[in-house]
Amino acid sequence: MNFFKTKPRTPPDLVRGLRDAINRLESGAPGGETRRKAGEDVSKYLQQIKGILYGDGEPAPELLAQLAQETYTTDLLLLLVQSISRFEFEARKDVVQIFNNLLRRQIGSRWPTVEYLAGKPDVIFAALAGYENEEVALNTGMILKEMLRHEQLAKILLHSEQFYKFPHYIETTSFGISCDAFANLKETLTRHKPMVAEYLDKNYDRFFSSYTTLILSNNYVTKRQSLKLLGEILLDRANFNVMTRYIANEANLKMMMNLLRDKSKNIQFEAFHVFKVFVANPKKPPQIEAILRRNKEKLLNFLKNFHNDKEDEQFSDEKQFLIVQIQNL
Repeated sequence: MNFFKTKPRTPPDLVRGLRDAINRLESGAPGGETRRKAGEDVSKYLQQIKGILYGDGEPAPELLAQLAQETYTTDLLLLLVQSISRFEFEARKDVVQIFNNLLRRQIGSRWPTVEYLAGKPDVIFAALAGYENEEVALNTGMILKEMLRHEQLAKILLHSEQFYKFPHYIETTSFGISCDAFANLKETLTRHKPMVAEYLDKNYDRFFSSYTTLILSNNYVTKRQSLKLLGEILLDRANFNVMTRYIANEANLKMMMNLLRDKSKNIQFEAFHVFKVFVANPKKPPQIEAILRRNKEKLLNFLKNFHNDKEDEQFSDEKQFLIVQIQNL
């Protein structure tokens, strides 16, 4: 029997120890012994915290409650996201698992971590700012994605100035990070539909002047993804008011007509799905009808030869419908 067996550390001990190790990581000289030891300690404490959350079998509810409460009281989650770039590779993955496990914690109908984060918007903004550091962008992107599942948190991001940093992150980062940023932009705009519809209605001009930069991007992937998402937004019933405003705008129609002639067939195809909304509108504003009438013959010739090689019955039907609509102008 071992009388000297150390008593397992309590959640408050672990959180305190982790915070202390992170502070030592900040203060130690780069490459120095203090920093190396602090990095090892950070990894060790994260492993032990993960052990409580994921433990063998069913985690002990009282330990979980203690740990969660301690992370809220000490604002540990903000510190983890802000410091993640200084951690070792495996430790970064542990941060994501710990964070996302706490986010999914539910007591009855309550989500305690979501409630906590709703009062700490800096955590959401710090996760978004992770896109500025390509070493950790995919880690913080996973944390952000998990937060965006919850309407309360998605609403905080959508209504903030930081939301308008998405185009910058999508346009200026490497391919993998750009795609991740776009996926989280899409999550913000499509998951909680009534809340987003209300936002777009009230912030129509600001949103679309920013979003149009993505549609006109020189990057093929960004351009295609943005057009596809625009089509989804406009065709969603929740966004009826937004769609009505969008398809009453001459500049938007001209932009789609230009994109129909893009050198990429895939861009043309996505532009078609937005263009069809302008044409199919039974109550076309006079300025929209005038543009379509002025270009009637060109559009008819163009559509008759448009993607005839596509074996897609729905597309063929839609194209035929547009041809009839334009002929009847």
